[in-house]
Amino acid sequence: MPLTKLECDRAACPPDRQNVRLADGRGMYLEVTATGGKYWRLKYRHGGKEKRLAAGVYPDVSLAQARDARDTARKVLAAGDDPAQLKRDAKLTKAIDDANNFEKVARQWWAHWRGPKSPRHADDVLRRLEADVFPELGGRPVASVTAPQLLALAKKIEAPRRCGYCQTGTPNLRANPAIRGGAWLD
Repeated sequence: MPLTKLECDRAACPPDRQNVRLADGRGMYLEVTATGGKYWRLKYRHGGKEKRLAAGVYPDVSLAQARDARDTARKVLAAGDDPAQLKRDAKLTKAIDDANNFEKVARQWWAHWRGPKSPRHADDVLRRLEADVFPELGGRPVASVTAPQLLALAKKIEAPRRCGYCQTGTPNLRANPAIRGGAWLD
């Protein structure tokens, strides 16, 4: 007989047992520990072996959400895949993506690239990355950044800076006594 929300709320482990399992049906159960923890589990067989899959902690994961997770896992099993392995693979992929976000990779590139450059130029490039690029793309996995996105960002950065740089750069050049006489500034 399927569990109800009230049964899940009132579930407790007897003092003489380490844990108790309350079946919901189709392989899913609520495991209640002696310390009061309530965990959704799915028992299934794959490749001739019995396995268990964690579906979350009650009440963070509701009864309906746990049933949805069970149904999804059963569909994966019907397709011939192991839901626990797919969950591990997704977790590993996310960890790799988080470790290789755009900002981390760009900072590694900058540390390698700045070697022969002047410190002023290298710092200017890093400041521009921090001001213009990292707010837009910094937290994204490198694999998800596409060429059209980079092109759109470059155009967005280029448009206002071209005017601003010309307006602020030219007076600075005129004030420099070494090149003040240059006809090209007039």
